Amino acid sequence: MTRRIVVIGGDATGMSAASTALRHAGSGEVEVTVLESGHYTSYSACGIPYWVGGTVSDGDSLVARGPEEHREAGIDVRMRTEATAIDLEKQVVSFRAVDGDGDDGEISYDDLVIATGARPLRPPLDGIDAEGIFGVQSLEDGEAIISDLGDGGRRRAVVVGAGYIGVEMAEAMVLRDLEVTILDHAPEPFTQIDPDMGAIVREAMQGMGMTVLNGVTVEGFDVGDDGRVTAVRTDRETIPADIVVLGLGVRPNVDLAREAGLTVGESGGLVTDVQMRCVGHDNVWAGGDCVEVHHRLSKKGVAIALGTHANKHGRIIGTNLAGGYGAFPGVLGTAISKVCSLEIGRTGLGEAEARAAGYGYVTTTIESTNVAGYFPGAETMTVKVLAEKRTGKLLGAQIVGRAESAKRIDVFATAIWHHMDVEEMTFMDLSYAPPFSPVWDAVLVAARKAAKAVEGNMPVSPA
Repeated sequence: MTRRIVVIGGDATGMSAASTALRHAGSGEVEVTVLESGHYTSYSACGIPYWVGGTVSDGDSLVARGPEEHREAGIDVRMRTEATAIDLEKQVVSFRAVDGDGDDGEISYDDLVIATGARPLRPPLDGIDAEGIFGVQSLEDGEAIISDLGDGGRRRAVVVGAGYIGVEMAEAMVLRDLEVTILDHAPEPFTQIDPDMGAIVREAMQGMGMTVLNGVTVEGFDVGDDGRVTAVRTDRETIPADIVVLGLGVRPNVDLAREAGLTVGESGGLVTDVQMRCVGHDNVWAGGDCVEVHHRLSKKGVAIALGTHANKHGRIIGTNLAGGYGAFPGVLGTAISKVCSLEIGRTGLGEAEARAAGYGYVTTTIESTNVAGYFPGAETMTVKVLAEKRTGKLLGAQIVGRAESAKRIDVFATAIWHHMDVEEMTFMDLSYAPPFSPVWDAVLVAARKAAKAVEGNMPVSPA
């Protein structure tokens, strides 16, 4: 008998689950329907800042596979269709036509996949709904920003929030030749790394001509008679603005699932088992930005919105739906970003996270170059390492630098994944040639210094 799979959400997790299930199930065994409220399927939200900044010239290139391609593969994709309720007992999803030109109704399922993603934070501040204030989450958001900038007359951009989206959108506005001011409540930008490393980011951004104001609270927005934003009010000053971009982060979009009675964890994401099945419901699955996942070091459930995880979740869910076995092993929080020529990478735990997890740790920070110091184009990078006291277990690493320095974070991520200590890392067989690294790569230098710090924290036996 044919099993009916209904998927809520048509981006990375949803379409990956749908495609994998259909591809691996036997002919006629499954029927897959996807409900997507937006205009696009299978697109790269991570590419939006680079599209806005003009590095990527065509928004269509961010779409990996459109609705028609999925339909040709046998998936019933229903665009501009919003799921409005889930009845777990009856195994029914209610939906409505977003544009009001279609039929509302219900669809039954044998298996349900929830891939509702995350929702940008948009605090209820005075004037926040004014024209000219934008979030950055969907291709529609990117289109709206580009259209707005195309009207001309935009000279001053204010970016609220200095995380991944904030710094990437700040770069986009610089590339658009706008004056950029970045506002953030934290002491230093980019709170995904420790404040001492964030200070390097701030100094670099200031050196690029941006105004970076940290430790400020946004209190509201001034709006002109035409309904458009004119300024951002903070607890320090009022900053004129022709366009405002909100980069305050995201939260798992779980309202629909919570109302249905599914379990939401402390992180705000849906709780699943390793197979991405919602706890307590054998035929309900969830993945992507709407779930919490196991952190391999802190052992806690965390919500991390990254396309890498979302695609893996979808493949695992699809494999399980097709009768195979897939399990998600957890995350380290590895991520990389850039603002103009500055690159930022991180993996594992930062200092606050390590303390919260109960680790005793040492930290070391080194400066090195991306290539041999005598080689043309050598640039400095800063590498910070956290290692557990006594054991030397690698707990985390952060890199801030230029010219292809930050991808070295993947070496640290691999080492953490395989439970290496910093002493073991010291003699890893890494590649070397002057155009690519010094003879002692920054990874090895940082590991060696961390190993010495661990050794210095060893207890001394009494004589």
